[in-house]
Amino acid sequence: MHYQPIFDIAELCVRKGIQQVVLCPGSRCAPLTLAFTRHPAIVARTFSDERSAGFIGLGIAQQTRNPAILLCTSGSAAYNFAPAVAEAFFSQTPLVIFTADRPAEWIAQHDGQTIFQAEIFGKHVKGSYQLPQDYVHADSVWAINRIVNEAINLSRQEPQGPVHINAPFREPLYPSKNEETIFSTNVRVIEEHFAAPDLDDRQKSFVNEQWAQFRKVLVVVGQHEHEPEMARALVKFSQTHGCPVVADIISNVNGTEEIIYHSDLFLGQASENLKKTLQPDLLITFGKSLISKNLKLFLRKFSPQKHWHVQPAGTPADTFKNITNVFFTTPANFFLLLAALPVHASFENQKQNNFKNLWEIEERRTLRSIRDYFPQDDLSEMEVVKTILDQMPNGCTLHLANSMSVRYANFIGLPPSKTGVAVRSNRGTSGIDGCTSTAVGHSLSSTGMHLLITGDVAFFYDRNSFWHNYAIPNLRILLLNNHGGSIFNMIDGPATQPEAPEYFITRQPLNALKLCEEFNIEHLKLDHRRQLKNLAKTFFDNDGTPKVLEVETGVQLNRTIFDNLKQKIRNSYEI
Repeated sequence: MHYQPIFDIAELCVRKGIQQVVLCPGSRCAPLTLAFTRHPAIVARTFSDERSAGFIGLGIAQQTRNPAILLCTSGSAAYNFAPAVAEAFFSQTPLVIFTADRPAEWIAQHDGQTIFQAEIFGKHVKGSYQLPQDYVHADSVWAINRIVNEAINLSRQEPQGPVHINAPFREPLYPSKNEETIFSTNVRVIEEHFAAPDLDDRQKSFVNEQWAQFRKVLVVVGQHEHEPEMARALVKFSQTHGCPVVADIISNVNGTEEIIYHSDLFLGQASENLKKTLQPDLLITFGKSLISKNLKLFLRKFSPQKHWHVQPAGTPADTFKNITNVFFTTPANFFLLLAALPVHASFENQKQNNFKNLWEIEERRTLRSIRDYFPQDDLSEMEVVKTILDQMPNGCTLHLANSMSVRYANFIGLPPSKTGVAVRSNRGTSGIDGCTSTAVGHSLSSTGMHLLITGDVAFFYDRNSFWHNYAIPNLRILLLNNHGGSIFNMIDGPATQPEAPEYFITRQPLNALKLCEEFNIEHLKLDHRRQLKNLAKTFFDNDGTPKVLEVETGVQLNRTIFDNLKQKIRNSYEI
């Protein structure tokens, strides 16, 4: 068969443990489409909107913790993958992107659906590859196998990420009517074997010697996978040495009272003198991005003497402008190492415990303010988010759309009882463009319940996430509809401009009822606080139906509620 080496790409992917394929319709990609759809071990799904499809593939890869395959036809289709590819690169999510192409001599010759596709994703992929245009010569067969092996292996190397394979195809693109599809039994698989990253004896001695010098150690956790082993090691370290641990909701160290979750709120209201007392002499960080702008500003201004960053591999981001040492190991290994170090002598250890107490006092102050603040007379988005987080079933995966949705959840935090909740958010690029599609990808590849909290602009922007033929009965969406981009009313700059309603907030009149009817989603409308408890129960009922719970509020109301909460926290320092 002319396309046997292309059909064997499907067999190679299966042998390397990749079975989830997201296809977008087209003709130029027919050889690969047939290869993937005809392989009995592959789960192939088709989506008509490449932009949405890219984020669905991203969600599948995150949920399965394994590369997912994206495939599209030639031309502008490939560009529509770009937002999801960029998110995958910065969130370190493995994707293998195949783009079908015309033969090179037909590019820029007014042939249909031709653009410059080689290296189209630029620096937002770990590697770009070009398959041979000839599939018959023995060297081409060897090269196709080698390239696909190399690309998949690269996507899995730490830090993980997307890779791009551009595949030019000549006509005929389809097998003849009675031609049999065969997958070779002798496909070569190139496996890479890595030892788990850990510190050697010299590096461990360095940590031990340096550790003895510090009495105000602070740990800050960025976005991270939900890994109970890591969380246990971190808590054990914190308890052993009396070190405060600061985390966002997306850090996935929820479910324990050992962690400082509300730093963004209290650091935004605290005096400079108070911040000075919270300044560490050693900062230890791991994970990716932080939501909290106030925490980032604090650590840039009140720099530690030393800043240790921990990650398995790759070049670290110097977010706080003060990294001094990088340790290439897993966070779990590193904090178990620290937990085993001798505890400082009693007097010196008391200094560290006092430092932890300072952070815990601010955390408790903020928690009291939040507890005493709700309910308000008017039902706001923040109160609805708080109620839904309280009633969300344990074991649920929580997805947070960007802009105010992720910030509301971070301000409120998860109750300590939610030990089994994994939190997801597209914080690699922090865009709103594929938040719903990513959650759909997760729900398609998991039987557990998935809850997305999103705003109206993100929701309606990504409405094609529902334009497919696959059931998503385990998806729940809390839609905060304030009829515009409310974050631009929260930020002092745009909020004070007369053009804000039209050009920043961008008012829109939609609600989700018609969309839900169109895609067979149950629509629940929250009009009053007295409905909230019963609607939340119905919302989380596992009855095989996807559901949207929509609450419509005013932009100014939510701004007032939020500003008053910050003022309440500020006033607590005067008591």
